[in-house]
Amino acid sequence: MRADLLTELNAERAARRAAILVTDIADGAQRLVKEAEIAVDPLGPVLGKHLASAKSGLVEVDGRTLFLTVHVPPVRLVVIGAVHISQAMAPMAAGLDLALSVIDPRTAFATPERFPGVELVAEWPDAVLGSRVPALDRYCALAALTHDPKIDDPALKAALAAGCFYVGALGSRKTHAARVARLTEAGFSPEQIGRIRAPIGLPIGAVSPAEIALAVLGEVVAALRRVPRPEAA
Repeated sequence: MRADLLTELNAERAARRAAILVTDIADGAQRLVKEAEIAVDPLGPVLGKHLASAKSGLVEVDGRTLFLTVHVPPVRLVVIGAVHISQAMAPMAAGLDLALSVIDPRTAFATPERFPGVELVAEWPDAVLGSRVPALDRYCALAALTHDPKIDDPALKAALAAGCFYVGALGSRKTHAARVARLTEAGFSPEQIGRIRAPIGLPIGAVSPAEIALAVLGEVVAALRRVPRPEAA
């Protein structure tokens, strides 16, 4: 790889932005396509498909064989609430290569015994996001699970402001209506608030904490891979 392309790629990596290195197999010519440029690139649809899958591979375009090397930042999942759903979610998230952080100021819930091997922060979300927990960005998913507006709302506001690719919140439709009112009063637009997945999780009829955790992670993966959310029955 040319030195200038490597410098550009390293800059994108450092900023947690995706990029795709396009290599022409015939002559070795290379160019770097940054995520923000994919939509207007001549190979846009092909690049977009590979970006969504996060997989590199060979493609045939106009009689040319190209190798697409996809560079995507590690995906992070920030869960607000050290609850039973979070406990069930931890091993599933590890299996999906999601870097999991659990935040909950309630020290009776946020204990290493309940969350072995998990990055656990027993503090208020707005006090630690961007400091003890890395700042949220578009390669982060956030799931608010406490049912407590004092804990969930600051995290939801931070996730919406950061453009997280997934934002979900536990609660009934009545609970979410009250949440919408609070966020509207805080200055968030209907479009921003509409990004919150509520009720959280895919509509699989989940009942137990493990089933709800599965539904949430399924929805996170669907959002990451840009699959439209199915309508609840």
